[in-house]
Amino acid sequence: MEINHFINTIIEEDIKSGKHSKVITRFPPEPSGSLHLGHARAIITNYTMAINHNGYFNLRFDDTNPVKEDAAFVETIKKDIEWLGCHWENLLFASDYFNEMYERALLLVRKGMAYVDDLSADEITEYRGDFTTLGKPSPYSGRTIEENEELFIGMKKGKYKDGSRVLRAKIDVTSPNMNMRDPIIYRIQRAHHQNTGDEWCIYPMYDFAHPIEDAIEGITHSLCSLEFEDHRPLYDWVVKHCEMPEIPRQIEFGKLKIAGAVIGKRHIKQLVDNNVVMGWDDPRLITLSGLRRRGIPSQSIQNFIISLGLPKSQGDTELDMLYTFVRDHLKLESPRVNAVLDPLKLVITNYPEGEVEYLDAENNRENEALGTRKIPFSREVYIEREDFIEVKPNKKWKRLALDIEVRLMHAYFVKANKIIKDEDGNILEVHCTYDKETKSGSGFTDRKPNGNIHYVDGSINRKAEFRLFEDLVLDFENKDIPFIDKINPDSLIIKNGYIEESINIKEGSHYQLTRNGYYSVDKDTTEALPVFNRTVSLRSSFKPKAK
Repeated sequence: MEINHFINTIIEEDIKSGKHSKVITRFPPEPSGSLHLGHARAIITNYTMAINHNGYFNLRFDDTNPVKEDAAFVETIKKDIEWLGCHWENLLFASDYFNEMYERALLLVRKGMAYVDDLSADEITEYRGDFTTLGKPSPYSGRTIEENEELFIGMKKGKYKDGSRVLRAKIDVTSPNMNMRDPIIYRIQRAHHQNTGDEWCIYPMYDFAHPIEDAIEGITHSLCSLEFEDHRPLYDWVVKHCEMPEIPRQIEFGKLKIAGAVIGKRHIKQLVDNNVVMGWDDPRLITLSGLRRRGIPSQSIQNFIISLGLPKSQGDTELDMLYTFVRDHLKLESPRVNAVLDPLKLVITNYPEGEVEYLDAENNRENEALGTRKIPFSREVYIEREDFIEVKPNKKWKRLALDIEVRLMHAYFVKANKIIKDEDGNILEVHCTYDKETKSGSGFTDRKPNGNIHYVDGSINRKAEFRLFEDLVLDFENKDIPFIDKINPDSLIIKNGYIEESINIKEGSHYQLTRNGYYSVDKDTTEALPVFNRTVSLRSSFKPKAK
């Protein structure tokens, strides 16, 4: 698929001018949570721009805040990016550069461009002002270079308590850009780090660390979402005054926002910790691990992201747009099988007891290469409960009813004659008769059935669990309701039914379940009980909001 957007144009101009001969990009996730669909835009954009322009792509973890980080997320993120098909040249960590970052900060101190501040966090916020109030200098900003150097070295050696001192860049406390008002670039934080252990008790802030990392790695184009646009002057200031030999260029693009989706790490963690979801990979989430578990093909995500282009602004996108690409992919790739999610037993009273025959069925009408299979048929079968009604209500009803005849798909015409109910009036069984002359493929045309319905044989089958997913959050935009109270109690619907016995129950296998949707085998599957996640329905149920 051709990629043509404003960043691609900028890069092509840079190469044409001789500024660069190849493009080097990076994706810098923080290992404090799982990636989500919004991150896919950043990953795919960085990867494709590098690969399409004779370069390469780095995966670099922003591990500058050990309090929030977990090594388990490193492995999850690596798996997510590999699954997307974006292959990194170098696997790196911000912590790889802690020594050089410290030396660059010390350089700023010796140039009189950074100072140690003893103000508390609240006092620093107060002194910096806000969008309507200019900042004012910290009383500690006048310290001498020698004093600042001694104090900063003391911070590194662990002489002071956590939070008692910070190192701030000395820029302009009256700048209209809040990010330039003497930002904090180092803080004291005693926490065990997943890579460096207890070697450090001071850690750089992201806005200081990130441009240095890019410059060290020779990143040509630092591509990031629009929220970092106001940070770009600080990014450029750090690269310049830390005297980095390589000068990367930061370019911002519109963040991909999915309407009604939960993406914030704080909210997802709340859902996980309260057992509202099954983990960070719950199929109701749009985390990449959740989408993978749901059965969304990675190629569909790539096609979706590229089709949206790369806007300079951001707006909500409906998730159903992704599902359109998923259906287009799965309709050709997925074999069709029969499954009954809400089973109702049919007893075919005139079919020989104990006899089983195997009937021919195609695996995918739109892809003959997937071949055919044999499906069993015997005296007892299961159909969907919604496919039967006692009395046909109108001419539009094209399923089974008493004294009405339908075709069991790939099998025979059957006619409902009698129903068996329990004490509460619930239908337990429907007794039918079949017409031997109407076998599928026989060429029988004497009469027309009242529709075609699928079935699963009553004895040769697999019991299975089917998980259907609805919106996780209701009334998403209502700010007056606490987040946890917006959770849809019916976001997960579990059905227990039957599926054809001969299926492959390997995790991730895709199937089109006849008339039910596209499903994928979940990781909770066991030999005794396969578990299937509904990836998408057969058709979109999306209705645009009225203007």
